[in-house]
Amino acid sequence: MLTVTSVNVNGLRAAAKKGFVEWLAGTPADVVCLQEVRAEPHQLPDEVRSPEGWHAAHVPAAAKGRAGVSVLTRREPDAVRTGFGSAEFDGSGRYAEVDLPGVTVASLYLPSGEVGTERQDEKYRFMDAFLPYLRDLRERAAADGRDVLVCGDWNIAHQEADLKNWRGNRKNSGFLPEEREWLGRVYADGETGGGYVDVVRALHPEQEGPYSWWSYRGRAFDNDTGWRIDLLVANPRLAERCVKAYVERAASHAERWSDHAPVTAVFES
Repeated sequence: MLTVTSVNVNGLRAAAKKGFVEWLAGTPADVVCLQEVRAEPHQLPDEVRSPEGWHAAHVPAAAKGRAGVSVLTRREPDAVRTGFGSAEFDGSGRYAEVDLPGVTVASLYLPSGEVGTERQDEKYRFMDAFLPYLRDLRERAAADGRDVLVCGDWNIAHQEADLKNWRGNRKNSGFLPEEREWLGRVYADGETGGGYVDVVRALHPEQEGPYSWWSYRGRAFDNDTGWRIDLLVANPRLAERCVKAYVERAASHAERWSDHAPVTAVFES
């Protein structure tokens, strides 16, 4: 079995003080993908930078205190790669991938965007550059007999079932028609499609959610007014081997160590 978890930690140093270290010590995952680390490796406590029993690849952003992704693996990866060949984004700490036997696992932090601002334009530029890479990654892996799993905070809710208040968010970044259409292309077959499968949705096709992010404002977590934007996206062959996928929702608001919850998938060998 292969168990993979993805979580936006909302600042790894802060998360480490709130329960991340204890969570990591107890997780059954073979691979853990982190987003929004927001720290240089030397700024992390030893038990977070190099946790016992793990091989850690940390990819900070050139802009200090922003973004940053990490990939933790039980076994040493055969290769670690940063970025996806984009002059604009390869130093932004938003993408890293590792090769393990038979599978490439990536950690993605797609820009969040904000309507009417440069942040939204940046998000669109990232999306335009990233989809061709995703398609090429899957094709190269298939040619080598390998699988691909891209995990992370995609910052897009694809369907109405993926956020509680979808009516009130139709004009907000994360649920804009063009963003949703783009994510649909990630899942589409054909020459222009990515050819990937959302493994959580594939196993829970009729469920509202399960949500993975809740605002710290108000009582969003208590009321489960959330978004499903943390996705594990696989090539079809690997997706067919996914036997379990779930969100590790905290038991209470006080027990959260991030505004996101870990999303975990289990694959048969």
